Amino acid sequence: MKFSRLFIPTTKETPNDATLASHQFLIRGGFISQTGAGIYDFMPLGKIVLDKIRNIVKEEMDNAGANEVQFGFVTPLSLWEESGRATTMGNELLRFKDRKNASYVLSPTNEESVVNMVKNRVNSYKDLPLNLYQINTKFRDEARPRFGLMRGREFLMKDAYSFHSNEDDLVREFNLMEDTYKKIYTRLGLDFRVVEADSGAIGGSGSKEFHIIASSGEDTIVVCDSCSYAANIEAAKRAVKEYNFGNASLEKIKTPNCKTIEEVESFLKVSKEQTVKAVIKKAIFEDGSKIVVFFIRGSDELEETKATNSLNALELIDVSEDEIKEAGVVAGYCGFVNLDVNFVVDNELKDSFGLVCGANEENYHFINADLRTLKDVKYFDLVAVQEGDSCSCCSGKLSYTKGIEAGHIFQLGTKYSSAMNANFLDENGKAKPFVMGCYGVGVSRLVAAVIEQNHDEKGCIWTRETAPFMVDIIVSNSKKEEESKIADELYNKLKEAGVSTILDDRVNARFGFKMGDFELLGFPYALVIGKKLEEGLVEVVDRKTLEKIDVKLENVLEKILELIK
Repeated sequence: MKFSRLFIPTTKETPNDATLASHQFLIRGGFISQTGAGIYDFMPLGKIVLDKIRNIVKEEMDNAGANEVQFGFVTPLSLWEESGRATTMGNELLRFKDRKNASYVLSPTNEESVVNMVKNRVNSYKDLPLNLYQINTKFRDEARPRFGLMRGREFLMKDAYSFHSNEDDLVREFNLMEDTYKKIYTRLGLDFRVVEADSGAIGGSGSKEFHIIASSGEDTIVVCDSCSYAANIEAAKRAVKEYNFGNASLEKIKTPNCKTIEEVESFLKVSKEQTVKAVIKKAIFEDGSKIVVFFIRGSDELEETKATNSLNALELIDVSEDEIKEAGVVAGYCGFVNLDVNFVVDNELKDSFGLVCGANEENYHFINADLRTLKDVKYFDLVAVQEGDSCSCCSGKLSYTKGIEAGHIFQLGTKYSSAMNANFLDENGKAKPFVMGCYGVGVSRLVAAVIEQNHDEKGCIWTRETAPFMVDIIVSNSKKEEESKIADELYNKLKEAGVSTILDDRVNARFGFKMGDFELLGFPYALVIGKKLEEGLVEVVDRKTLEKIDVKLENVLEKILELIK
């Protein structure tokens, strides 16, 4: 392709709302164009990159034995009502009515559609397993779309759904998809981690996320320095911390104006680890809401996703002072002894004694509180793992890193098949719901993720599998016939050798401008046809390192083939 024939509207202007490098450079390089909040069009270069990533995803899914299908972007709301997700998806699910007043949604994911496709068409265990996938447009009505392709409302996604006769076969496919995803990200040239994750609104018993490691990532990933353990902060676990504070009798102590853990710690001369922190929230459910208190150790912080999961709530929101008083809770002095409100206690406090907690009375705390004296206490993992905590797998040291979620796989079980009455006949002729898994890759998000991990202050640095073109031939002065002639010859030779090449033949663009575009657009290599041509030399520029080497004209093809091996 010749630069003069390709629509590449580069610009020096950075959009005001573009804070991430990928957002800035993809806009400036003319890869994408914004048409609305969280909605982007792909221009020619961007479409080339998108298709390259899409093809890699397709190849690996096909190699894994999955079948490609395509679901409608528009889905009847009735399917979502049948599964129960019409309520749980919340406002991210964009609903609308057609001229006949029928209700539809723009699909953010397609569990319901695939169950509807398989239901009554696969009837026997002999026809299982089955894995169906598509690479198609999705829409989620994000409240705050931002970061360009990272958090858009419309996006391209690969979503796959597998059907099995039993849990063991689901686990086999889940592991196969994990290996398949690893191959995808490795081929894309990305540094990634597989992490344990929360299943969120998709549901199911087990899930893993695939994160592209980047300082700009929105997700906090907990990693171990001694083993392969990695988990999203929402699902991370640590080795249990154990303490012994003695076993004395419960005693109520006056603690005037001591509402915070730090104030109690200082006044009673105890450690934070001995205190119990009360976090008061309002839990939102499908059929209403209620005030809930979460008790964790005073040295810990509540992880809200874990807390939400402990109740199977839709979400947790902050509660007002009036609502706290109305519930009979004394803010700053709330404890688990004689508390007449729903509460959950962190797992690590189970059977603990010698604790300091609120006495549910203004200006008073209990010392020597004993959880063993309470009945029917609900325990759950509630705390956010902190840096420096010990790994539950090997006792190594845990630390934080940042990641961009680029894939997520789930073991759904029978959540959707049971809800939608999708059954098969097992070996004994008994009807059973399909055991399902689902597997997603953010294809358009990967376009941005590659750049978040591969860029400098000048622009993009595409990996070899994602680069729109491998080589950019830059003619220093297109008005010089000899330079243009040699450039055309090299262009044709590289194309014949199967090297994707773009020829910057723009007559009215200065050399400095062309080099600036090369650095912004991020093609792996440039061949500069300029003054050194008189000496029979062509300059080869490595975009990643910006190193330059002179190569004899007759050796250029050989050198490029050597570099791109």
